[in-house]
Amino acid sequence: MAHDMTRRNLLRALGVGTAAVALGGVSASRAFTSPIDNAFESPLLFHSPNVTAFRDALPTLPTVSGSNLSVDAVSAMHRFHADMPEVPTLAYHCGPNAQPGYLGPIIEGHAEDPLTLRFSNNMALHPMAQDMDTSLHGVTESFRTSTPMSLHLHGGVTPPESDGNPEQLTLPGGSIVHHFPNGQEAATLWYHDHAMAITRVNVYAGLAGMYLLRDRFDTGLTDNSLGLPAGEFEMPLVMQEKIFREDGHLSIRSTRIVPEGSWEGGAVGDVGLVNGMIWPELTVARGLYRFRMINAASYSVWNLHFENHMRFWVIGNDGGLLDAPVPVTSIRVAPGERYDVLVDFSDYDAGQTVELRNDEAPPFQAAVIGAVTMPLFCRFRVSAARGFIGGVPTSLRGGRGPAPIGPIQQPTKIRTVTVSQPYALRNPPAIMSLNNLRYSDPDIEMPRPGTVEQWNIVNITPDPHPIHIHLVTFRILGRTPLRTVDYQVANPQPAIGIKWTPDPEGFLGGPMTPPAPWEAGWKDTVRVDGGTVTRIIVRFPTADELGFDPDATFPRPTGTAVPQPNSDHAGHQDPMHDVHNGVDHSAEPAGDLQGYVWHCHLLDHEDHDMMLKYRITQ
Repeated sequence: MAHDMTRRNLLRALGVGTAAVALGGVSASRAFTSPIDNAFESPLLFHSPNVTAFRDALPTLPTVSGSNLSVDAVSAMHRFHADMPEVPTLAYHCGPNAQPGYLGPIIEGHAEDPLTLRFSNNMALHPMAQDMDTSLHGVTESFRTSTPMSLHLHGGVTPPESDGNPEQLTLPGGSIVHHFPNGQEAATLWYHDHAMAITRVNVYAGLAGMYLLRDRFDTGLTDNSLGLPAGEFEMPLVMQEKIFREDGHLSIRSTRIVPEGSWEGGAVGDVGLVNGMIWPELTVARGLYRFRMINAASYSVWNLHFENHMRFWVIGNDGGLLDAPVPVTSIRVAPGERYDVLVDFSDYDAGQTVELRNDEAPPFQAAVIGAVTMPLFCRFRVSAARGFIGGVPTSLRGGRGPAPIGPIQQPTKIRTVTVSQPYALRNPPAIMSLNNLRYSDPDIEMPRPGTVEQWNIVNITPDPHPIHIHLVTFRILGRTPLRTVDYQVANPQPAIGIKWTPDPEGFLGGPMTPPAPWEAGWKDTVRVDGGTVTRIIVRFPTADELGFDPDATFPRPTGTAVPQPNSDHAGHQDPMHDVHNGVDHSAEPAGDLQGYVWHCHLLDHEDHDMMLKYRITQ
C-alpha cells in the first residue's frame, strides 16, 4: 500500500464505500474485495479530514507499578497524526515519567499484591463540553466547566466502594482512594471513566488505560514458565475509532440529524487509532509477538484480521489465559472486550509489511444513514532483526501454568433479562434499555452470594450489544436465534419503567451456536448479537471468598448530583418516558450507595440508559 494513502483513497482501495451500504445486497466480504468509488459520502454524516496512513510510529505507552499509586485525570494536548495540530484532550497522569497527552499509562499489578490508588480529578477544561446532554441523569450546565469523574477498573474484583460506581463522582479538585485487592489470576484489565451520563465523552476524550495483572506464571519477564514473548516482544494495543473535525479536534458527533449537545445513540468512527495514534506503523523483528488488545471504542464491534488472512493465535481473553492457544484468522471484538494474541512474523522478509484490518459492517442503525466499515488499524513493517524464536506454546494451563479452566457449573436459577430500544418517531431512538427500565428504577436483580445463575440475555434489537457485569466473571454457553417479531407480538412491551423480561423459550428460531473457541474461559463482557438469546453462566461470590462484603453500603460523595429520570434529547417530556417525568427529585435525599452495575459497553447506550444496578444479597 502506498505511503501517501489518504482516508478516502484508503477506503476506495480496500473496497469499502457508502455505495456498498446503499446497494443493500453487498456483503462485508464482497465490499472488501470489490473496488468501489467512495467519492460520494453520506450527507447525513460527519467525516474526518483526509490524512496519510502509516505516517506515525506506533506509540509505546509508559508503564507504572507499585503498591501505592496516584492517578490524576487532567486536561492535556495531543497530536493524533503528524499532519494534524495538537488538540485538547484528557489523559491520566501517574508519576513524573508517565504523563501522556492522551489515554493513561499501563498500570502493572501483581496477583495477591494489593494496590492502593488515589484518584484525583485535576481537570481544567473539557474538550467535549459542548457534547454533554443536560437532559440526562442530573447532568447540568456546570458539568461543562466542572466535570465530575469516576474511575472504574474493568475486570477487577474490587470492593463496591472502589469499583467506580457511576454515582461515585469526584469533582475537580477532589480525590478518592481506591483499594484493588488484585486477588485474581493474571489478565488484561483496563481502567476508564465511569461517570453517570457522561462516560462516553470522558472516555472518548482520553480517559482510558490498560491494567496488566501479572502472577507467578504470567510474569511478564523473559524467563516466564509459559514460554510467552515478553519485554519488547509484548505490546499493549489500546484500539479505538474516532471522528475528527476539519480542524483536527475530536468529535463525538457522527450524524447531522441530532443537534449538538444532544445524545445521539452512538458515534461510528471512520479512522482507527492504536495507542492514541491514527493508523500507525510498528517495526517488528522476525519472530513471535504478544499483543494485548482492548476494544476501547465507544460503539463498534470489529472483525479483526490481517490483510493476507495469516494465522495468529488467541491465548487469552477478559479473565485471563485460555487452556491452550487457539489458531484463528480473524476474531470479533466488541467494546470492552480484551484479547491476548500471538502473531508470528518469522517467515517475513525484511521490508515486508502486513496490515491489521477490520471488515465488520457498521450496526444497522448507522448503516441506514450511510456509515461504512472503518477498515484499518495499523501496519507492521518487518525488519532484518531476529526476535523471539521460542515458538507458540502447546498449552497455557496445567503443568507449568495455572490450573486448567474447569467445567461449566450447573445453575441453580435461570434469569431472563432483555435488551431493547423503545422507539419514538425520530432518529435516534428515545432510549436504550435493559429490562425496559431506566437506571434510576428500583426493580433490580438481586442474586444470592454463592449461587450459580444462568442469564438468558434476550436482544430484540438488530444490533450487537456487549454486556458487562461488574465484579464477576462468567462462561458463555452460546447464542440462539430469536423470532423477535413473534416474541414481541406475544409479549407487548409496556411503557418504559415497567420491568419486561418474557421467557424466550417458545420463540427460538434455531439451535444454539456454542461460543467461538477463543471466547472460552472466563469473560466479563459478552457480545450479545442482534435478534438472539445469549446464555451465560455466572457465579456470584460470597463475602468470605472475596475478602470484602459485596453488599456493603458506602457514602455518596458530597456535592454531587442525584441521577434524574430521563426526558427526551431536547429536554421535553416524552410520552414514552411518562413514568416519573415532571417530578422534582431535587429535594430527595441522596443516601448511601450500594451494590454494582451491569450495562451495555457501547458507551453511548450506557449513558442513556442501558445500565442497571444489581446487588449480591441474602
